[in-house]
Amino acid sequence: QVQLVESGGGLVQAGGSLRLSCAASGRTFSSYAMGWFRQAPGKEREFVATISSDGGVTYYADSVKGRFTISRDNAKNTVYLQMNSLKPEDTAVYYCAARRSVYISRVRTQYDYWGQGTQVTVSS
Repeated sequence: QVQLVESGGGLVQAGGSLRLSCAASGRTFSSYAMGWFRQAPGKEREFVATISSDGGVTYYADSVKGRFTISRDNAKNTVYLQMNSLKPEDTAVYYCAARRSVYISRVRTQYDYWGQGTQVTVSS
């Protein structure tokens, strides 16, 4: 069992930056691929970014490519999402997720564990 706790959300003006963190429990973090998803009010939860278990492979949604960066520190059992040049349309609850595989995935149903989410609000 893996428990995930996100932090770092908040209110920021358009063009600003935030760094989300996701701390994982357990000794198997380094064998899990990780992902970030987001859900805006009235919308489906959507893929944002994913990283392989060793951090060597990453993949991004087109809407965030070039602005967001996913990374991980396996020694600290933590995955990060650096968000730059934020836009009002980035406003959502951001969720961290872990999958029992070393390989990346953009498919929500392929993730096994989820955090409780952290709110990101970007004002115009």
